[in-house]
Amino acid sequence: NTRSIALLEESYVMKDPFTPDKDKFLILGSQCSLCSKSVCVGTECSLFYSKRFCLPCVRTHLEEFPLEIQQGVVKKKPNSSKKADSKT
Repeated sequence: NTRSIALLEESYVMKDPFTPDKDKFLILGSQCSLCSKSVCVGTECSLFYSKRFCLPCVRTHLEEFPLEIQQGVVKKKPNSSKKADSKT
């Protein structure tokens, strides 16, 4: 029962603590390929499009991504605006 998994990026991984299966693992995050910032794999934190990008870098270089990616990112509000709204 040997399984081989190849990840498309260097990632932060750990054994899954929520299952007794010792072969299961979680992919937690990676580094942004532009700024090298550590990011989680959540959609509110980063985007994988051939490489991992943090959302601030995606927004800075948005015109370099395909139209579908651009439209998806524009629909999302930056986390900083949510924080600013809650302070006022």
